Amino acid sequence: MTDFIARLTAFFAAQPPVLIAVIAAVAILIAGAPILRRGSDRAADEAQEQLSELIRLQSEMQGRLSAMTEAFSTRQGELNQAVNQRLDGMSHRIGATIAEQTKSTHDNLRQLQERLAVIDAAQNNIQTLAKDVVGLQAILSNKQTRGAFGQGRMETIIADGLPIGAYAFQSTLSNGSRPDCTVRMPNGAPPLVIDAKFPLEAWNAFREATAPEARRSAGQQFRRDLEVHIRDIAEKYLIAGETQDTAFMFVPSESIFAEIHEHFEASVQKAQRARIVIVSPSLLMLSIQVIQAVLKDQRMREQAHLIQGEVALLMEDLGRLDERTRKLQAHFLAAQKDVEQIVTSNEKLARRGGRIAALELEAPASAEAEPMPNSSPRVNPQPVESRTGLLKLRVVDED
Repeated sequence: MTDFIARLTAFFAAQPPVLIAVIAAVAILIAGAPILRRGSDRAADEAQEQLSELIRLQSEMQGRLSAMTEAFSTRQGELNQAVNQRLDGMSHRIGATIAEQTKSTHDNLRQLQERLAVIDAAQNNIQTLAKDVVGLQAILSNKQTRGAFGQGRMETIIADGLPIGAYAFQSTLSNGSRPDCTVRMPNGAPPLVIDAKFPLEAWNAFREATAPEARRSAGQQFRRDLEVHIRDIAEKYLIAGETQDTAFMFVPSESIFAEIHEHFEASVQKAQRARIVIVSPSLLMLSIQVIQAVLKDQRMREQAHLIQGEVALLMEDLGRLDERTRKLQAHFLAAQKDVEQIVTSNEKLARRGGRIAALELEAPASAEAEPMPNSSPRVNPQPVESRTGLLKLRVVDED
């Protein structure tokens, strides 16, 4: 009995723990079977039946466990396949997204680099402009360089608008003064004087003043400096018989010119009474263009006799051209008459040739074998009509 229990235990060693416990209980019942037999054989039979039922249930349980294991394996395979497919799809989408993001990042970086390059170029230009502005400020802060700046603009306008010899810079007058520019006027009139100086310090103080009192004080100072400068121009450059009775005071800025006429109308009126005209760059350019037109008209009047002589020579050349044209026309008319006569002769020859081509000549039969020497027309060898032993041949013109 002990061996049977050992074999039974070894057989179910690989079974689940619950089943092993059941088998152990059954073994104990079998081990105590002699005692139970002595007590009751019927109980032993019932135990045997229960053991058989337990074995049958264990077999069914093993079958169910195998089916469940196989089902679980199948489901696990399908789950693994679905998970792998989803992982592959997600990996593909993630890879595509990463590639797009990488390309977009590269494009953005390239555009950013281009914009940074443009910004660097603009910054360099701004730095250069700032240096130029600083230099211009330094120029305008110095009286001598400020005068050179205003005179430079004025000289550029004059040199661009007038021919060489029609103006002079820093020429000396009879009273020893040296105006910035003198413009030669037509018809031997005295030259026009242009002054390029301007009280810029007082103007800057007036423009930068913000408080009412400071602005009023700066305005009065600028008015005094402007009127003093106007009086100096009138006293130095308006010389009777040597210069024009009107002079130009050049203002190197359109905005300054506009504000002077807006805020200092009394000074402008005083300058006009003193025959001093305040001009901006555009007004100076317009005046120079008018002077240039007047000078051009004067030169044309001075050269009028030369123009008349050239026109007379031109008329002589036109007369000779007309005479030669008429001679050529006569030659053409004669040639046309000759051509018309040639055409008439050609038409007569054509009609005569047509009549010759339409003729029918009679010749003996032997003439068919002997062609006529030195004859331009060709005889058609085909017989047309045969009467009284004579053969009529048709003469055909080869032309």
